[in-house]
Amino acid sequence: MYKYILFDLDGTLTDSATGIINACVFAMEKNGFPVPDPAALYPFIGPPLEDTFVEQLGVTPQKAWEMVEDYRIYYNEKGAFENRVYDGIPDVLRALKADGRMLATATSKPYESSSDILRHFGLFQYFDLVGAATLDGRIARKSDVITHTLRQLGNPDKSEALMIGDRAGDASGAAENGIDFLGALYGYGSRQELLGAGARFFAKSPADIIPVIGEMEKC
Repeated sequence: MYKYILFDLDGTLTDSATGIINACVFAMEKNGFPVPDPAALYPFIGPPLEDTFVEQLGVTPQKAWEMVEDYRIYYNEKGAFENRVYDGIPDVLRALKADGRMLATATSKPYESSSDILRHFGLFQYFDLVGAATLDGRIARKSDVITHTLRQLGNPDKSEALMIGDRAGDASGAAENGIDFLGALYGYGSRQELLGAGARFFAKSPADIIPVIGEMEKC
């Protein structure tokens, strides 16, 4: 049985695309970059933003960090709440808690904004721990976030932990930590992306999460 279940936030618990894209547009405009079609900004959802600014815009790490700070100006005031909880997620969390599971987030968002979002949307009560990145960038990569979260949970047996997420970084981060992974296909990553990162089990909707966990536990 998976006693410890870790959830990504963006694209897994909430559909946060609008707020993230608007905050990216704000940061890009503030720094003189042409703004592409919003669909072209979906790669910014999920991975650490400073890495994505470097990869997508070709800026230096220092410039990327400055743009992250600009991003947070918009995001902390408005973007975090241009967001919605996926249908069925509260039911999933409630059922997992009733089944005696320990729930945690493992998100590349900073702890502060992650906690605010969970509280705003009524999800905070379901989580035993908010595992998240640090504002100073010390913990940002998903693998490091998962490591940090597992440590905060008391370093449980790896066979008892499961990571649920929607992007390749979630899958590879779980693999690097030696824990199983369940891909959320209703989020922002494709099946191909997740397969390429080693995922083998998938939920097409939040309603699939608990049945698929049951299938994984029988393997």
